[in-house]
Amino acid sequence: MTQVQHMVLFKFKPEVPSEKIDDIFTKLSELKNLVPGITYFAGGPYSSSEGLNQGFTHGFLMTFDSVEARDNYLPHPLHENIKAEIIPCIDDLLTFDFVVPT
Repeated sequence: MTQVQHMVLFKFKPEVPSEKIDDIFTKLSELKNLVPGITYFAGGPYSSSEGLNQGFTHGFLMTFDSVEARDNYLPHPLHENIKAEIIPCIDDLLTFDFVVPT
């Protein structure tokens, strides 16, 4: 089965409290147990000394067990709910998905 890696980077607004960001990442992590087809989640703040993050402060990686699972996740109500919570807290975001060759 073909897996899909779903990467998302956020530029959180400076005024967003760290507790709010922690809450968002907790909710994102919980999606793994609530949305069919998500097999992996990891995320957190930028932590490299390279300084190549272009202002992105946080990111996550989510693995789906198939392209279909990813496609079903995108309009899923739980995904839409967390998106609605995140959008007012960020200045920018970047998403990038790729299929893992098998």
